[in-house]
Amino acid sequence: MHPFIVRAACAAASLIASTIVVAETEIEKLIEQTGMEPGAVAVRDLPGWHMPQKIVIREIGGVAAEFESLVPGAQFVFVGSQREALGHVKDADVIIGYCSQELVAAAAELVWIQILSAGADRCIAAERVGSGEILLTNARKLASPIIGEHVIALALSLARGLVPYGKSMPSGQWLDDSTISDGMQSIAGKTMLVSGLGGIGTEAARRAAALDMRVIATRRSSREGPDFVDYVGLSDELHDLAGQADFIVNALPLTPETEGLYDAKFFAAAKRGAYFISIGRGKSVVTDDLVAALESGQIAGAGLDVTDPEPLPEDHPLWQMHNVIITPHVASNGGNRARHITLIKENLRRFAAGDALLNVVDPALGY
Repeated sequence: MHPFIVRAACAAASLIASTIVVAETEIEKLIEQTGMEPGAVAVRDLPGWHMPQKIVIREIGGVAAEFESLVPGAQFVFVGSQREALGHVKDADVIIGYCSQELVAAAAELVWIQILSAGADRCIAAERVGSGEILLTNARKLASPIIGEHVIALALSLARGLVPYGKSMPSGQWLDDSTISDGMQSIAGKTMLVSGLGGIGTEAARRAAALDMRVIATRRSSREGPDFVDYVGLSDELHDLAGQADFIVNALPLTPETEGLYDAKFFAAAKRGAYFISIGRGKSVVTDDLVAALESGQIAGAGLDVTDPEPLPEDHPLWQMHNVIITPHVASNGGNRARHITLIKENLRRFAAGDALLNVVDPALGY
Protein backbone atom coordinates (compact mmCIF):
# COMPACT_ATOMS: atom_id res chain seq x y z
CA MET A 1 0.00 0.00 0.00
CA HIS A 2 1.28 3.46 -0.85
CA PRO A 3 2.83 5.17 2.23
CA PHE A 4 0.60 8.21 1.71
CA ILE A 5 -2.53 6.04 1.89
CA VAL A 6 -1.23 4.35 5.03
CA ARG A 7 -0.54 7.71 6.66
CA ALA A 8 -3.98 9.00 5.65
CA ALA A 9 -5.69 5.90 7.02
CA CYS A 10 -3.79 6.19 10.30
CA ALA A 11 -4.67 9.86 10.54
CA ALA A 12 -8.35 9.10 9.94
CA ALA A 13 -8.33 6.36 12.56
CA SER A 14 -6.62 8.71 15.00
CA LEU A 15 -9.23 11.41 14.33
CA ILE A 16 -12.10 8.97 14.90
CA ALA A 17 -10.50 7.71 18.10
CA SER A 18 -9.91 11.24 19.38
CA THR A 19 -13.51 12.19 18.56
CA ILE A 20 -14.79 9.25 20.59
CA VAL A 21 -12.53 10.21 23.51
CA VAL A 22 -13.76 13.80 23.35
CA ALA A 23 -17.38 12.64 23.27
CA GLU A 24 -16.79 10.32 26.22
CA THR A 25 -15.07 13.11 28.09
CA GLU A 26 -17.98 15.47 27.44
CA ILE A 27 -20.63 13.09 28.78
CA GLU A 28 -18.49 11.97 31.71
CA LYS A 29 -17.91 15.58 32.67
CA LEU A 30 -21.63 16.37 32.34
CA ILE A 31 -22.61 13.37 34.47
CA GLU A 32 -20.09 14.41 37.11
CA GLN A 33 -21.35 17.99 37.12
CA THR A 34 -25.06 17.18 37.23
CA GLY A 35 -25.34 13.82 38.95
CA MET A 36 -27.47 12.41 36.13
CA GLU A 37 -28.05 8.69 36.48
CA PRO A 38 -29.13 5.91 34.11
CA GLY A 39 -32.48 4.23 34.51
CA ALA A 40 -32.77 0.94 36.34
CA VAL A 41 -33.64 -1.09 33.23
CA ALA A 42 -31.76 -1.47 29.95
CA VAL A 43 -34.00 -0.50 27.04
CA ARG A 44 -33.27 -3.81 25.31
CA ASP A 45 -35.26 -5.46 28.11
CA LEU A 46 -38.31 -3.26 27.61
CA PRO A 47 -41.31 -4.49 25.60
CA GLY A 48 -41.30 -3.12 22.07
CA TRP A 49 -37.66 -2.02 21.96
CA HIS A 50 -35.95 -2.36 18.60
CA MET A 51 -33.35 -0.52 16.61
CA PRO A 52 -35.05 2.76 15.68
CA GLN A 53 -36.09 3.22 12.07
CA LYS A 54 -37.36 6.80 12.24
CA ILE A 55 -36.43 9.59 14.65
CA VAL A 56 -38.26 12.91 14.65
CA ILE A 57 -36.02 15.47 16.31
CA ARG A 58 -36.16 19.15 17.10
CA GLU A 59 -33.77 21.14 14.92
CA ILE A 60 -30.89 22.33 17.09
CA GLY A 61 -28.57 23.40 14.30
CA GLY A 62 -25.19 22.29 13.01
CA VAL A 63 -25.11 18.84 14.60
CA ALA A 64 -27.35 16.72 12.35
CA ALA A 65 -24.47 14.59 11.07
CA GLU A 66 -23.30 13.87 14.62
CA PHE A 67 -26.75 12.60 15.59
CA GLU A 68 -27.15 10.52 12.44
CA SER A 69 -23.78 8.81 12.91
CA LEU A 70 -24.95 7.41 16.24
CA VAL A 71 -27.85 5.44 14.74
CA PRO A 72 -26.73 4.25 11.30
CA GLY A 73 -29.59 3.35 9.00
CA ALA A 74 -32.23 5.29 10.88
CA GLN A 75 -34.16 8.06 9.14
CA PHE A 76 -33.76 11.38 10.95
CA VAL A 77 -36.42 14.04 10.37
CA PHE A 78 -35.42 17.45 11.75
CA VAL A 79 -38.33 19.79 12.52
CA GLY A 80 -38.64 23.36 13.73
CA SER A 81 -41.91 23.19 15.64
CA GLN A 82 -44.30 20.82 17.34
CA ARG A 83 -46.83 21.46 14.59
CA GLU A 84 -44.28 20.42 11.98
CA ALA A 85 -43.41 17.33 14.03
CA LEU A 86 -47.05 16.28 14.00
CA GLY A 87 -46.85 15.67 10.27
CA HIS A 88 -43.99 13.17 10.61
CA VAL A 89 -44.63 11.12 13.76
CA LYS A 90 -47.11 8.55 12.44
CA ASP A 91 -44.42 5.91 11.97
CA ALA A 92 -41.73 7.37 14.26
CA ASP A 93 -40.05 5.21 16.91
CA VAL A 94 -38.48 8.17 18.71
CA ILE A 95 -39.36 11.84 19.26
CA ILE A 96 -36.72 14.20 20.62
CA GLY A 97 -37.47 17.75 21.74
CA TYR A 98 -41.28 17.80 21.67
CA CYS A 99 -44.12 16.12 23.52
CA SER A 100 -47.86 16.65 23.73
CA GLN A 101 -50.96 14.50 24.01
CA GLU A 102 -51.64 15.20 20.33
CA LEU A 103 -48.17 14.08 19.24
CA VAL A 104 -48.30 10.89 21.28
CA ALA A 105 -51.78 10.03 19.99
CA ALA A 106 -50.54 10.40 16.40
CA ALA A 107 -47.43 8.25 16.87
CA ALA A 108 -48.60 4.63 16.90
CA GLU A 109 -45.07 3.17 16.76
CA LEU A 110 -43.54 5.40 19.43
CA VAL A 111 -41.15 3.79 21.91
CA TRP A 112 -39.16 6.67 23.45
CA ILE A 113 -39.53 10.43 23.95
CA GLN A 114 -36.69 12.73 25.02
CA ILE A 115 -37.85 16.15 26.18
CA LEU A 116 -35.52 19.11 26.63
CA SER A 117 -37.10 20.43 29.82
CA ALA A 118 -37.02 19.19 33.39
CA GLY A 119 -40.78 19.50 33.88
CA ALA A 120 -42.48 16.39 32.54
CA ASP A 121 -46.09 16.88 33.67
CA ARG A 122 -47.46 17.91 30.27
CA CYS A 123 -45.93 14.87 28.61
CA ILE A 124 -47.04 12.47 31.35
CA ALA A 125 -50.59 13.67 30.75
CA ALA A 126 -50.53 11.59 27.54
CA GLU A 127 -52.01 8.24 28.52
CA ARG A 128 -49.34 6.01 26.96
CA VAL A 129 -46.59 8.03 28.61
CA GLY A 130 -48.32 8.21 31.99
CA SER A 131 -48.86 4.44 31.98
CA GLY A 132 -45.19 3.78 31.27
CA GLU A 133 -45.89 2.22 27.85
CA ILE A 134 -43.66 4.86 26.24
CA LEU A 135 -40.27 5.55 27.81
CA LEU A 136 -39.74 9.20 28.75
CA THR A 137 -36.45 10.92 29.50
CA ASN A 138 -36.05 14.59 30.40
CA ALA A 139 -33.36 17.21 30.86
CA ARG A 140 -33.50 17.53 34.62
CA LYS A 141 -30.34 18.85 36.26
CA LEU A 142 -28.94 20.18 32.96
CA ALA A 143 -30.19 23.70 33.57
CA SER A 144 -29.93 23.61 37.35
CA PRO A 145 -26.90 25.93 37.66
CA ILE A 146 -28.46 28.48 35.29
CA ILE A 147 -31.84 28.39 37.02
CA GLY A 148 -30.01 28.71 40.34
CA GLU A 149 -28.53 31.96 39.03
CA HIS A 150 -32.00 33.13 38.00
CA VAL A 151 -33.29 32.53 41.52
CA ILE A 152 -30.54 34.73 42.94
CA ALA A 153 -31.19 37.39 40.29
CA LEU A 154 -34.85 37.52 41.30
CA ALA A 155 -33.99 37.57 45.01
CA LEU A 156 -31.55 40.45 44.59
CA SER A 157 -33.97 42.36 42.35
CA LEU A 158 -36.60 42.18 45.08
CA ALA A 159 -34.28 42.89 48.02
CA ARG A 160 -32.48 45.80 46.37
CA GLY A 161 -35.58 47.57 45.03
CA LEU A 162 -34.68 46.94 41.40
CA VAL A 163 -38.26 45.99 40.57
CA PRO A 164 -39.94 49.31 41.46
CA TYR A 165 -36.94 51.28 40.24
CA GLY A 166 -37.09 49.47 36.91
CA LYS A 167 -40.81 50.11 36.58
CA SER A 168 -40.26 53.83 37.17
CA MET A 169 -37.83 54.20 34.25
CA PRO A 170 -40.37 54.64 31.40
CA SER A 171 -41.72 57.77 33.14
CA GLY A 172 -38.23 59.15 33.69
CA GLN A 173 -38.70 59.47 37.44
CA TRP A 174 -35.66 59.96 39.71
CA LEU A 175 -37.05 58.35 42.84
CA ASP A 176 -34.53 59.62 45.37
CA ASP A 177 -36.94 59.82 48.29
CA SER A 178 -37.24 57.08 50.89
CA THR A 179 -40.35 55.37 49.45
CA ILE A 180 -38.32 52.54 47.93
CA SER A 181 -34.86 52.89 49.46
CA ASP A 182 -36.08 52.49 53.03
CA GLY A 183 -37.34 49.04 52.12
CA MET A 184 -34.07 47.91 50.55
CA GLN A 185 -32.20 45.20 52.40
CA SER A 186 -29.13 43.02 52.24
CA ILE A 187 -29.71 39.33 51.64
CA ALA A 188 -26.64 38.38 53.70
CA GLY A 189 -27.77 36.85 56.97
CA LYS A 190 -31.31 36.29 55.71
CA THR A 191 -32.92 32.85 55.57
CA MET A 192 -33.90 31.24 52.28
CA LEU A 193 -36.28 28.29 52.23
CA VAL A 194 -35.84 26.09 49.15
CA SER A 195 -38.94 24.00 48.66
CA GLY A 196 -37.80 21.06 46.58
CA LEU A 197 -34.11 20.26 47.14
CA GLY A 198 -33.57 18.53 43.80
CA GLY A 199 -31.13 19.58 41.11
CA ILE A 200 -32.49 23.13 40.71
CA GLY A 201 -33.13 23.63 44.42
CA THR A 202 -29.63 22.49 45.31
CA GLU A 203 -28.00 24.90 42.89
CA ALA A 204 -30.14 27.79 44.16
CA ALA A 205 -29.18 26.83 47.72
CA ARG A 206 -25.49 26.66 46.82
CA ARG A 207 -25.53 30.20 45.46
CA ALA A 208 -27.58 31.57 48.35
CA ALA A 209 -25.16 30.09 50.87
CA ALA A 210 -22.25 31.63 48.96
CA LEU A 211 -23.90 35.02 49.54
CA ASP A 212 -23.96 34.38 53.31
CA MET A 213 -27.61 33.40 53.48
CA ARG A 214 -28.84 30.72 55.86
CA VAL A 215 -30.48 28.02 53.77
CA ILE A 216 -33.17 25.61 54.89
CA ALA A 217 -35.04 23.25 52.60
CA THR A 218 -37.64 20.56 52.13
CA ARG A 219 -37.46 17.43 50.06
CA ARG A 220 -39.82 14.55 49.53
CA SER A 221 -37.43 11.64 49.82
CA SER A 222 -35.18 12.21 52.84
CA ARG A 223 -33.62 14.67 55.25
CA GLU A 224 -30.23 14.42 53.59
CA GLY A 225 -28.69 17.48 52.00
CA PRO A 226 -25.39 19.17 51.16
CA ASP A 227 -23.27 20.86 53.81
CA PHE A 228 -24.33 24.34 52.72
CA VAL A 229 -27.97 23.64 53.70
CA ASP A 230 -28.51 24.13 57.44
CA TYR A 231 -31.63 22.03 57.76
CA VAL A 232 -33.55 19.68 55.46
CA GLY A 233 -37.14 18.96 56.38
CA LEU A 234 -39.69 16.64 54.84
CA SER A 235 -42.62 17.87 52.77
CA ASP A 236 -44.98 18.05 55.76
CA GLU A 237 -42.70 20.63 57.42
CA LEU A 238 -43.19 23.19 54.66
CA HIS A 239 -45.53 25.51 56.57
CA ASP A 240 -43.40 25.50 59.72
CA LEU A 241 -40.24 26.29 57.76
CA ALA A 242 -42.01 29.00 55.75
CA GLY A 243 -42.54 30.84 59.04
CA GLN A 244 -38.75 31.14 59.41
CA ALA A 245 -37.87 32.26 55.89
CA ASP A 246 -37.22 35.72 54.46
CA PHE A 247 -37.14 34.26 50.94
CA ILE A 248 -39.21 31.26 49.84
CA VAL A 249 -38.26 29.45 46.63
CA ASN A 250 -40.67 27.11 44.86
CA ALA A 251 -38.48 24.60 43.01
CA LEU A 252 -40.98 21.73 42.97
CA PRO A 253 -42.11 19.65 40.00
CA LEU A 254 -45.83 19.51 39.30
CA THR A 255 -47.44 16.38 40.72
CA PRO A 256 -50.90 15.70 42.19
CA GLU A 257 -49.37 16.43 45.61
CA THR A 258 -47.85 19.79 44.63
CA GLU A 259 -50.69 21.21 42.51
CA GLY A 260 -52.15 24.19 44.39
CA LEU A 261 -49.69 23.67 47.27
CA TYR A 262 -48.95 27.38 47.66
CA ASP A 263 -52.40 28.55 48.66
CA ALA A 264 -53.93 30.98 51.16
CA LYS A 265 -53.12 28.66 54.05
CA PHE A 266 -49.49 28.47 52.99
CA PHE A 267 -49.09 32.23 52.58
CA ALA A 268 -50.71 32.79 55.97
CA ALA A 269 -48.13 30.45 57.51
CA ALA A 270 -45.24 32.30 55.87
CA LYS A 271 -43.21 34.88 57.75
CA ARG A 272 -44.84 38.26 57.23
CA GLY A 273 -42.86 40.31 54.74
CA ALA A 274 -41.20 37.32 53.08
CA TYR A 275 -40.44 37.28 49.37
CA PHE A 276 -41.80 34.46 47.19
CA ILE A 277 -39.86 33.18 44.18
CA SER A 278 -41.37 30.60 41.84
CA ILE A 279 -39.29 28.75 39.25
CA GLY A 280 -40.97 25.34 39.63
CA ARG A 281 -44.33 24.97 37.91
CA GLY A 282 -47.07 27.59 37.72
CA LYS A 283 -49.93 25.33 38.78
CA SER A 284 -48.32 24.67 42.15
CA VAL A 285 -49.35 28.24 43.10
CA VAL A 286 -52.93 29.38 43.59
CA THR A 287 -52.51 32.69 41.78
CA ASP A 288 -55.47 34.50 43.37
CA ASP A 289 -54.16 33.59 46.82
CA LEU A 290 -50.71 34.94 45.94
CA VAL A 291 -52.26 38.21 44.72
CA ALA A 292 -54.20 38.53 47.98
CA ALA A 293 -51.05 37.89 50.03
CA LEU A 294 -49.16 40.54 48.05
CA GLU A 295 -51.95 43.07 48.41
CA SER A 296 -52.13 42.55 52.18
CA GLY A 297 -48.37 42.80 52.65
CA GLN A 298 -48.14 39.28 54.04
CA ILE A 299 -45.84 38.59 51.11
CA ALA A 300 -43.56 41.57 50.43
CA GLY A 301 -42.88 40.77 46.80
CA ALA A 302 -42.68 38.00 44.24
CA GLY A 303 -40.32 36.90 41.49
CA LEU A 304 -42.14 34.63 39.05
CA ASP A 305 -40.70 32.72 36.12
CA VAL A 306 -43.79 30.51 35.96
CA THR A 307 -47.44 31.44 36.39
CA ASP A 308 -50.91 29.98 36.26
CA PRO A 309 -52.31 30.56 33.73
CA GLU A 310 -49.36 30.70 31.37
CA PRO A 311 -48.95 32.94 29.47
CA LEU A 312 -50.32 35.34 32.05
CA PRO A 313 -53.12 37.47 30.53
CA GLU A 314 -52.02 41.03 29.76
CA ASP A 315 -54.71 42.48 32.03
CA HIS A 316 -53.76 40.35 35.04
CA PRO A 317 -53.10 42.43 38.20
CA LEU A 318 -49.70 40.81 38.78
CA TRP A 319 -48.29 42.76 35.83
CA GLN A 320 -49.03 46.10 37.48
CA MET A 321 -47.79 45.36 41.00
CA HIS A 322 -44.75 47.43 41.97
CA ASN A 323 -43.32 44.55 44.01
CA VAL A 324 -43.57 41.79 41.39
CA ILE A 325 -41.12 40.84 38.66
CA ILE A 326 -42.17 38.34 35.99
CA THR A 327 -39.97 36.54 33.47
CA PRO A 328 -41.77 34.45 30.82
CA HIS A 329 -40.59 30.93 31.74
CA VAL A 330 -37.04 31.61 30.59
CA ALA A 331 -35.03 30.78 33.73
CA SER A 332 -33.27 27.90 31.98
CA ASN A 333 -32.15 29.97 28.98
CA GLY A 334 -28.53 30.77 28.31
CA GLY A 335 -25.71 28.25 27.97
CA ASN A 336 -27.71 25.04 27.78
CA ARG A 337 -27.46 24.21 24.08
CA ALA A 338 -24.17 22.31 24.37
CA ARG A 339 -25.46 20.33 27.35
CA HIS A 340 -28.65 19.38 25.53
CA ILE A 341 -26.64 18.19 22.54
CA THR A 342 -24.37 16.09 24.76
CA LEU A 343 -27.34 14.46 26.50
CA ILE A 344 -29.18 13.76 23.24
CA LYS A 345 -26.07 12.20 21.67
CA GLU A 346 -25.45 9.99 24.69
CA ASN A 347 -29.05 8.83 24.96
CA LEU A 348 -29.19 8.13 21.22
CA ARG A 349 -26.04 6.05 21.56
CA ARG A 350 -27.46 4.20 24.57
CA PHE A 351 -30.83 3.60 22.91
CA ALA A 352 -29.24 2.15 19.77
CA ALA A 353 -27.05 -0.09 21.94
CA GLY A 354 -29.99 -1.18 24.08
CA ASP A 355 -28.50 0.28 27.26
CA ALA A 356 -30.23 2.12 30.11
CA LEU A 357 -30.91 5.79 29.27
CA LEU A 358 -30.01 8.82 31.36
CA ASN A 359 -32.68 10.88 33.14
CA VAL A 360 -35.52 8.38 32.91
CA VAL A 361 -38.78 9.86 34.23
CA ASP A 362 -40.90 7.85 36.65
CA PRO A 363 -44.46 8.70 35.57
CA ALA A 364 -45.80 7.65 38.97
CA LEU A 365 -43.65 10.29 40.68
CA GLY A 366 -43.93 12.86 37.91
CA TYR A 367 -40.19 13.41 37.54
